[in-house]
Amino acid sequence: MIFSSLLFLCVFFPLFMLVYFRVSSSEARNRTLLIFSLIFYCWGGLRYLILLLIMTALGFFMGRIIERTGDPARKKTYLILSAALFLAVLGVFKYTGFFLGSVGALLNQDWNIFRIALPLGISFYTFKLISYVADVYNGRCTAADRYQDLLLYTSIFHQSVSGPIERYTDMAPQIRSRKATLKNLVDGMTRFCTGLAKKAVLANHCGSLAATLLPLSSEIRTVPVTGVWLGSLCYMLQIYLDFSAYSDMALGLGQMIGFHYKENFNYPYIAVSIKDFWKRWHISLSSFFRDYVYIPLGGNRISKTRTMLNLLAVWALTGLWHGASWNYILWGLYFFVFITLENLYRDRGGKALPAAAGHVYTLLVVFISWILFRFEDFGQLGLALKGLVNLNGAGLNSAAIGVVLKNNIFFLIAAVFACTPVAAGQAAKLNAQLNRRIPNISRAMLLRIVFCILMLAVSVFALIGNSYTPFLYNQF
Repeated sequence: MIFSSLLFLCVFFPLFMLVYFRVSSSEARNRTLLIFSLIFYCWGGLRYLILLLIMTALGFFMGRIIERTGDPARKKTYLILSAALFLAVLGVFKYTGFFLGSVGALLNQDWNIFRIALPLGISFYTFKLISYVADVYNGRCTAADRYQDLLLYTSIFHQSVSGPIERYTDMAPQIRSRKATLKNLVDGMTRFCTGLAKKAVLANHCGSLAATLLPLSSEIRTVPVTGVWLGSLCYMLQIYLDFSAYSDMALGLGQMIGFHYKENFNYPYIAVSIKDFWKRWHISLSSFFRDYVYIPLGGNRISKTRTMLNLLAVWALTGLWHGASWNYILWGLYFFVFITLENLYRDRGGKALPAAAGHVYTLLVVFISWILFRFEDFGQLGLALKGLVNLNGAGLNSAAIGVVLKNNIFFLIAAVFACTPVAAGQAAKLNAQLNRRIPNISRAMLLRIVFCILMLAVSVFALIGNSYTPFLYNQF
């Protein structure tokens, strides 16, 4: 079940809200939220739920043991042990097939039979549990008193499948006590419906165009240069609109019932450097690797060589986290190269590029990176990269590509527009004008509710009959 499915929109979520607001105590609401979260999660398979329950139980007991242990050496041992166990489980489910397949390829053997089905959201809740025991160890938070509180943290349906990776430090106070005001409800509805429209109307169609123009098959050799560039642009738009839409919906769902999650995207395509891009893209993942990998390894406090090695480890792991395939590792190392070059340029007294030049440079680097990200097959990846510079023999253009561009030009302009803060800025100005011109706040809220209904209707119509609605990050 995904947020943009009709089952979620028409059955699961209305039923949840009806039950949730019929109970009044915070304990009863937490219990309701937990039950619905477990139902949501086990929709993809009961065996996945059992694994989530066991992993959370391990985190619960290890957190309490770490907190109660007075000896620093033993505390550190328990921390390393718990993190190793979490990563071992993640490794077994996510990377067994990858590593055995790689070894099998070297030995000219087909070992694909060892592939294991990937549990839903395991990468996200594993990192949440690692951050939890690490924060207990460092004294940033106290260990959960009750198993159900930690289970709610790991399984809450707003974040369980595709993040963001919230910290228990931020979630615990809100689990214990929160208020769901009318303003929270309307703000959350607006955020959710905006994200839903972004997904259903924009991301899905960008994905459909990318699948046609940049096929995941050997047919990529028949796509002319303009088709490869246009298809890559569509994929670049899709992956941002898709994932940021999920984050918008997750934040909106939380806000409706009083949770306030941190922003996960800050318009990364307006960045002026690769470092700036990663401060804006998937912020919860970037901050996790910074706080729980890069800094513990020594960060930039030891030497330039050690800093470079620490960055290499972080970016290799970032790539591997995204998928069990060599192209993801290549994708991570690709960003490592540009981050390193930017650091060296800065350390040698280089001045920042003018904003326009920095923006163009960043977009071009990111544009190429998404091609590396898209193709797991290196043969297909090579054909796509050759197609960018007319080395695949398919020519510069074709009439079919011209028709596709002509039919979608206004849609693509709208999609690009949605990747910038312009639309959000205009919406904020309009909301401020409404509040000034309509003194009665309930009337202003009524207009926003009407907006939500319109966005919901448009999204539902877009989803009906559309079989292409996956969230890209569900695979991670």
